Amino acid sequence: MASGKTTFGRALAGALGRTFVDLDDYISRQTGMSVSEIFAKHGEARFRQLEREAIETIANAGDGRSVVACGGGTPCFGDNMTLLNSAGLTVWLDAPISTIMRRLREDRGGRPLVAKLDDGGELEAYVTDNLRKREPYYSRAHVRFDSSRLENEAEIAESVEKFLKLLE
Repeated sequence: MASGKTTFGRALAGALGRTFVDLDDYISRQTGMSVSEIFAKHGEARFRQLEREAIETIANAGDGRSVVACGGGTPCFGDNMTLLNSAGLTVWLDAPISTIMRRLREDRGGRPLVAKLDDGGELEAYVTDNLRKREPYYSRAHVRFDSSRLENEAEIAESVEKFLKLLE
């Protein structure tokens, strides 16, 4: 969450001439509801089911030329990480907690899991706890990349260039 998946993914897809898919947006288009609405009306379990179905659809229908930004919890449910790893190159976008906290404070609207947490201890405890719980899943990604420098167009371009050099 707030590691820059959509920002970086969109820029990377553009640099590679590939299609960009934001998994949350894909699910919203398929259901006609925002992620927040799905959580409110049907709960997290239903959202995770929709998420899995979307991953399977994209993986099976794709030509391997898409850049897909998954939600922060996506790899942590069922065998999603195994599916993601088999579908293509997976990347753990890793940013310091301070960067994640700042980004979350600036934009919480579409984030139902943190929308009601206070800016102080609750939010930081949630982020720290989630990162600790999710790290075993994230660590299974093919590549780990520092996503702390995505704050403006120049940083985004530099990050994409740096990432592409890693793949050479």
